[in-house]
Amino acid sequence: MANITKKVSWSSRADETGILGEGTPLLNGSEQLTHSRQDSQRGRPNEIPHNEKLLSLKFESLDYDNIENQLFLEEERRMSHMNFRCLEISRWVVCGLIGFLTGLIACFIDIAVEELAGIKYQVVKKNIENFTEVGGLSISLLLWAVLNSAIVMVGGIIVAFFEPIAAGSGIPQIKCYLNGVKIPRVVRLKTLVVKVAGVICSVVGGLAVGKEGPMIHSGAVVAAGVSQGRSTSLKRDFKIFEYFRRDTEKRDFVSAGAAAGVSAAFGAPVGGVLFALEEGASFWNQMLTWRIFFASMISTFTLNIFLSVYNKNPGDLSNPGLINFGRFPVDGVAYNFYEIPLFIAMGAIGGLLGALFNILNYWLTIFRIRYVHRPCLQVMEAMLVAAVTATVSFTMIYFSNDCQPLGPEDKKEYPLQLFCADGEYNSMATTFFNTPERSVHSLFHNQPGTYNPLTLGLFTLTYFFLACWTYGLAVSAGVFIPSLLIGAAWGRLCGFLLAAITTPAPLWADPGKYALIGAAAQLGGIVRMTLSLTVIMVEATGNVTYGLPIMLVLMTSKIVGDYFVEGLYDIHIKLQSIPFLHWEAPATSHWLTAREVMSSPVTCLNRIEKVGTIVDTLSNTSTNHNGFPVVVQVSGSDEPEKLCGLILRSQLIVLLKHKVFVELARSRLTHRKLQLKDFRDAYPRFPPIQSIHVSQDERECMMDLTEFMNATPYTVPQETSLPRVFKLFRALGLRHLVVVDDENRVVGLVTRKDLARYHIGKHGLEELQLAQT
Repeated sequence: MANITKKVSWSSRADETGILGEGTPLLNGSEQLTHSRQDSQRGRPNEIPHNEKLLSLKFESLDYDNIENQLFLEEERRMSHMNFRCLEISRWVVCGLIGFLTGLIACFIDIAVEELAGIKYQVVKKNIENFTEVGGLSISLLLWAVLNSAIVMVGGIIVAFFEPIAAGSGIPQIKCYLNGVKIPRVVRLKTLVVKVAGVICSVVGGLAVGKEGPMIHSGAVVAAGVSQGRSTSLKRDFKIFEYFRRDTEKRDFVSAGAAAGVSAAFGAPVGGVLFALEEGASFWNQMLTWRIFFASMISTFTLNIFLSVYNKNPGDLSNPGLINFGRFPVDGVAYNFYEIPLFIAMGAIGGLLGALFNILNYWLTIFRIRYVHRPCLQVMEAMLVAAVTATVSFTMIYFSNDCQPLGPEDKKEYPLQLFCADGEYNSMATTFFNTPERSVHSLFHNQPGTYNPLTLGLFTLTYFFLACWTYGLAVSAGVFIPSLLIGAAWGRLCGFLLAAITTPAPLWADPGKYALIGAAAQLGGIVRMTLSLTVIMVEATGNVTYGLPIMLVLMTSKIVGDYFVEGLYDIHIKLQSIPFLHWEAPATSHWLTAREVMSSPVTCLNRIEKVGTIVDTLSNTSTNHNGFPVVVQVSGSDEPEKLCGLILRSQLIVLLKHKVFVELARSRLTHRKLQLKDFRDAYPRFPPIQSIHVSQDERECMMDLTEFMNATPYTVPQETSLPRVFKLFRALGLRHLVVVDDENRVVGLVTRKDLARYHIGKHGLEELQLAQT
């Protein structure tokens, strides 16, 4: 975290009370600069009042930039060309392992969901059939609701009580991690276990969720674990891949894990690479692209192999992803030039519905943060949603009189006859009484006339609100499949209406085609992904013919949706007050300079510093700084101290732990010299300063920081414009950027929070308040 002891506010309102939604200072530069530290801290709330106008100080940055101290440079210079070749091979091996393990996890989730959901639906189906004949269907409803609630309760308890970070899809957290924000516990082994168990319970429990989103988080956790060659949770060190124990390498592997997760979920390796590029990785190069593609390909291949064995067709590689959209035949229904305006109109509808979904979910999430923050309440809410979902589903099926003939070749997984005649099934049941993935498949591929328009309209309406209510519960759940399902339903309805108004029904008004376009429009309107989503949809359907319509639809839905509100993931990132840096600095920020955005005064350390001073600086809970410029005074002169390096809190803690003091080094000739391995062994969970004992005598010793500090930190002059500072900070993945004057004296420090504070609001450039938690 930055040395934030004084903030410059640009408006008299900035230092007033932190009322929700009010007092966002406008950067008009018309007021006098306020330098009062007390005022700014008085205006800073003690906890985040859950509002996107605040920025949390509890999130740290990752060190994507290598710390080039003497130890690092010596190790790099000792390495031969062959050593570097071996490292490159190791990276490929790690990516292969990431893909393999991610594919295995996806396979496990898929088989568990299929088996457990199969048992549940068979029990409920048998019960419904029994009571349809003798009366008393309310008992069937009760059984369905109780089963759903019980299964979801298990998933809710493990998430709410054991690992809350495993809630949701995990995509916002992984986006933040790859952006350079250290989200606590996001890539832990415990998080992975809870995520996998939680998502199985959520899907089997009948919630309006998908298992695809959490696969991205699962892949990222696998990557973070495998690349380190050890498990800090299990306290096992395999003594491999030690070179990769730093944020620079770990983040590259995590982006490969996220891509492998997409690939396993949708059977779309290229889509996975593009997802990591578009949504995740902040830093990119050609070799990284190749390695990520390799991990994605291995992931989808592993899933394919194991599912083919499970389906008793070993070697039949027809299950590339968790969701199988089914193949749209290449020689089947194409599209005509005059349909393109219809597709664009559907994109606009998807953008509007997506914006409505996001706004409703935004207010619901604020309500949850304020009033449903206790774990027991979160579990009860999840159980309530599960029971309501079952009740709504049952009611819709019960009152639906949409009966369709059950053909001999129809493969309905759990057909419900209910009050239909013999040889017929209730078509509302194929959408509700099924796993969401199967429902999407049936909407895409069932014959025209399978659903009547009332069924599709009611299903769209009810599922829209159920999915909106479900996203953000304390359960592991994705939003991809519910979005596709809502879109496929209203898309199929559009196809039906087109066929109805143009008589005789033309061949091009195929409901399956319009279901696909609607699904893309709805998903694009909610999550606002364009490039990667186009490729994912094309790969998942196996037909490049629809590439252009899908791209047009996604672009339209994004443009329309962005006019009203941000994408769902960005909304949740803002609500958590995470200092997320976008690709570019705010458009109207050129008149701000480094002097105005930096934190000052800065706590500096001398190159040879007293141990007591270092301990006191690190123990100071009011500042909790993480980066300290190292200064040196030219001996025998009255000149002020000049910058000569930068050292991190984590490095100082390792030095104190190993007692690297000047006096001890002189007295003990056999004293082992500290190596880079000592820092890597402590990574990533460096001990807190409170756990390190320093005696009174040791406090009087001196510590020489020359060998351990980064002697060439990035610096900028005071007059550098904000966009230039932003570009340097963002492109290089910095954690600290030192601001110096003409004499190379430290005047301030720029960190992630200093840059993330500025954003374009409704009234122009705004500055966010900083909240200490």
